[in-house]
Amino acid sequence: MRTLIVASLTALLAVSAQAQTGPYPNRPIKLLVGFAPGGAADYVARSLGESLGRAMGQSIVVENRAGAGSSLAAEATAKSAPDGYTILIASPSSISVNPALKAKLGYTSKDLLPVTKVSSSPLVIAVNPGLGITSVVELVAKAKQSPGALNYATSGVGSAPHLGAALFSRVAGVQMTHIPFKGGAPAIHSLIAGDTQLTFGTPPSVLPMVKAGRLKALAVSSKERSPLFPDLPGMVEAGVPDYAIEFWYGIFVPAGTPAPIVKKIFDATITAMQNPSVKAALAREGTDVAISASPEQFAAFLAEDGKFWTRLVTEAGVTAD
Repeated sequence: MRTLIVASLTALLAVSAQAQTGPYPNRPIKLLVGFAPGGAADYVARSLGESLGRAMGQSIVVENRAGAGSSLAAEATAKSAPDGYTILIASPSSISVNPALKAKLGYTSKDLLPVTKVSSSPLVIAVNPGLGITSVVELVAKAKQSPGALNYATSGVGSAPHLGAALFSRVAGVQMTHIPFKGGAPAIHSLIAGDTQLTFGTPPSVLPMVKAGRLKALAVSSKERSPLFPDLPGMVEAGVPDYAIEFWYGIFVPAGTPAPIVKKIFDATITAMQNPSVKAALAREGTDVAISASPEQFAAFLAEDGKFWTRLVTEAGVTAD
């Protein structure tokens, strides 16, 4: 009997080992999001997830790890096993801004391996309708009339909305008060409730509320009008021609992930992002599909893009407080 038990256990261990070392992927994959459900990162992740799962041949489990300006999810990914079973959807916040803002961060950008960019979008400047502001020119005038009185809601310190508003304040010569939240959705809820007055929000967070009449959109943060928002002026038309900012989301894995696994994730992500249903879902929420030619090309893009964001942190006087 003892011999039979030992033989059975040995067989089970062999099967388990084979499952762990079999062809990648052979179990579900976690896709970490650094913000609360309902925001832009969450929307892009969930729009991508099902199609990516089909391309990978495994289910994709979207997991929100909100907090610390998306640093928690980035750190969790960086410290995960480099085996392809934990991947991260991240914006410049995680890759460039947080490392520039926070000296004691639990990871560095070198701990995350770039796979591909997946989306690109301008921000949407929106206000609570009760504010009575209908244009960017009126917004600037109001902010200059009462320095610091206008509170702007963002998805966290160092997020694209935070940096977008900070840059706008510097370019327009105004002073506004930053109110950070743990994601786009709670930020927008505060704006609807009137606890804050405006946001430089991501389109998936803002547009549904604009369409419902609960927020008033003033402009997009790109220089010119965007085909995604044909009814909204760009910044040249809105009266602040020296201001423009856009943001992106991309896929990352822990440093040290084997090249064949990175290629598998890259190929599957490209296939997923080219799916017409994914493109349509993102377009409905004001987000463009923007994919990289290769992981190497994405890494080269990040090297240059990071200079813009870190310079903005310094020039706009953004701090982690």
